[in-house]
Amino acid sequence: MDDYRALENLVFSYASLVDAGDFAGVGSLFVEGAFVGSGGVLQGAAEVERMLRDSVIVYEDGTPRTKHVTTNVALEVSEATASGRAYFTVLQAVPGFPLQTIAAGRYEDRFTRAEGGWRFTERRVTVDLVGDVSHHLRAKGP
Repeated sequence: MDDYRALENLVFSYASLVDAGDFAGVGSLFVEGAFVGSGGVLQGAAEVERMLRDSVIVYEDGTPRTKHVTTNVALEVSEATASGRAYFTVLQAVPGFPLQTIAAGRYEDRFTRAEGGWRFTERRVTVDLVGDVSHHLRAKGP
């Protein structure tokens, strides 16, 4: 598999794991990487997994009942490092809450080639548009 395809698969695996409610799996994508978002900088698998478990509502089927759609993926590879950017749109439907777009934004990624393949070095998440996330994210305390 060429580097571009491997990197696309990594980018898309993030969405699949979040939508499956596999927060440990998402964390494993950041074993040696950072996740940067509105909650600050999270370093490593355990911090990323904990953030998702603490903030994302999971339903009886074990998922957040979302679909993260990743588009406009653009990648640049330079031997053992790479960078990329992409858009994301998050859809959700739960009982009593019809299918709708709840968020949209962009990813800015940096990658490093490791022994087992490509890994995230850093993922910066910027949310540009927010809809009704009351069925997706836990309300923060005072």
